[in-house]
Amino acid sequence: MKTRYDAIIVGGGVNGGAIAFNLAKRGLKVLLLEKGLLANKASGAAAGMLGAQAELDAEGPLFHLARTSRAMFSRLSDELKMISGVDIGLMNKGMLRLSLTDREHVEHCKISKIHKQNGEAAELLTGDEARKREQALSKEIRGAMYLENDGQVEAPKLAMAFLKAASALGTVVKEYVEVHSFYFSNERITGVATNDGDFMADNVVITGGAWSEKLLKHTGIHLDSQPVKGECFSVLAETPLLSSTIFTDDCYLVPKRGGRIIVGATVLPNTFNEQVTVEGLSFLMEKAKKLVPSISQCEWESAWSGIRPHTADGLPYIGEHPAYKGLFIATGHFRNGILLSPITGEVMADLIEAKTPSIDISPFRIERCMKKGNPIQR
Repeated sequence: MKTRYDAIIVGGGVNGGAIAFNLAKRGLKVLLLEKGLLANKASGAAAGMLGAQAELDAEGPLFHLARTSRAMFSRLSDELKMISGVDIGLMNKGMLRLSLTDREHVEHCKISKIHKQNGEAAELLTGDEARKREQALSKEIRGAMYLENDGQVEAPKLAMAFLKAASALGTVVKEYVEVHSFYFSNERITGVATNDGDFMADNVVITGGAWSEKLLKHTGIHLDSQPVKGECFSVLAETPLLSSTIFTDDCYLVPKRGGRIIVGATVLPNTFNEQVTVEGLSFLMEKAKKLVPSISQCEWESAWSGIRPHTADGLPYIGEHPAYKGLFIATGHFRNGILLSPITGEVMADLIEAKTPSIDISPFRIERCMKKGNPIQR
């Protein structure tokens, strides 16, 4: 007789882990399936920025979701370490969003006012004030917006902490198990078919990142998303060059423990090719040297890439399939999968338990993919 689960999570990245963790905490019997290695795609490649203010429009729905999620990290860090034994490397030393031109500085003045109106900290700095805070910054920097509440984590460690904590609480985790199709009965999901046999559950959650689109075509919907490659590299400094994360539209530098700095990330749409290119690294190196000239003296460590899911409207899909009960989707987080993982895990657990989430998720509903003439094909 086949084992029946309360929920099956398809995808072993940070959001799959977060959902499994939240469900397991609530006493549900959970199975998590990953077609490769756990946390080996976008979650393992991310720099780990918690840039709710640095990256997002403070007047949009994604910002409110992001800042709610950002506020969860302090408690979550302690909880995950206690259960999983993994330190996620949470650092709350703020971000500097740099202005390289007068036009950018004027724009940052407007943005900072909006952040303050929303109750967030946003301090405008002159170029000299920014260099006083971070002495390695170039003299070309015209100014900066200091965002003290934007922090960072070690992305691979966060993903593994969720997964290990979920496992410690009873979740069954299987690697190298790929879902090929679904089982339905009376417009409700009943299970999944895989290369390792069939698994049955009343709830299935798709958290396959950029690969979710392909799998969900079997359910008659097109999410209107695309894969976007991001290339990064890391270097080692003999003495720490930076304390805060440095952010611009073209490049970011994320200082880690031990003098390590992650530099990212290129944006190459419509590809699943994970190769790291000379062109991509050259672009990042030039941008990084312009911001922090002394980075050119750092020791090379490594380079990598990740494929991120980007939706047409820039908002993730979070919710239940419009045609099949019990089939849930959490994908399309693009560059904010790490940041949004705590709230995604909590919201999806609420939906599976038929509870009203603490935050409005209507802007992220699955049905919006049908607005452009994409009716469900049964």
